[in-house]
Amino acid sequence: MEERKVPYHLAIILDGNGRWAKAKGMPRNYGHVQGAKVVEDMCEIVWNKGIHYFTVYAFSTENWNRPNDEVDALMGLLRNYMKNCIKRASKNNMCVRVLGDKTRLAPDIRKSIDDLEEATKNNTGLHFQIAINYGGRDEIRRAVKDIAGKVKEGTLNPEDITEDTISDSLDTYKMPDPDLLIRTCNEQRISNFLLWQLAYSEFYFSPLAWPDFNEAELDRAIEAYGKRNRKFGGIKEEG
Repeated sequence: MEERKVPYHLAIILDGNGRWAKAKGMPRNYGHVQGAKVVEDMCEIVWNKGIHYFTVYAFSTENWNRPNDEVDALMGLLRNYMKNCIKRASKNNMCVRVLGDKTRLAPDIRKSIDDLEEATKNNTGLHFQIAINYGGRDEIRRAVKDIAGKVKEGTLNPEDITEDTISDSLDTYKMPDPDLLIRTCNEQRISNFLLWQLAYSEFYFSPLAWPDFNEAELDRAIEAYGKRNRKFGGIKEEG
């Protein structure tokens, strides 16, 4: 079977909102607002290109260490996004899931997340995942804790633990692993994002800050992905 030239699952680390805003003489929160608008645009763009799963890294477990006013602004932005997302997702037939440890989020945000996931769970268009209070190591820790609990209660034998057992205990259960990871703003690290799931993903590092990311840059990333030999590794030979 011929390899897909377009990734089935695209993951993006949204980097550079604050630096983009600072370069324009604006507060960092302005960059986050503009970045959220780009996410909305990209949901439609990636679906039109044949991408079925789209996962974005919106707020990491480490982001709580940012200044309080920035964290508060991000939470406010998240509240507004969740309120508007049900209507948008229903209109676009989009299935939305939130990855990460929700227990640290405010009760009203958790309620909005539950409502959003319930309202969109049967939609058959783009599968859109938002990582909020997410950390790859924390996700694996939670998965190990869940598996250990099953062993302790006698519903799982240690010798029966497989890679699928672990995958099924992660936030991304029943989802394919990302084919392509994009990180913006010239940063070249994965920053504790999808550590288990990115084992065989292709990487593309974009020089653009996330608020400047556009369809043309996405096309460049997809073109680079299409040149990779996913079966054997390396660049595909011409001819």
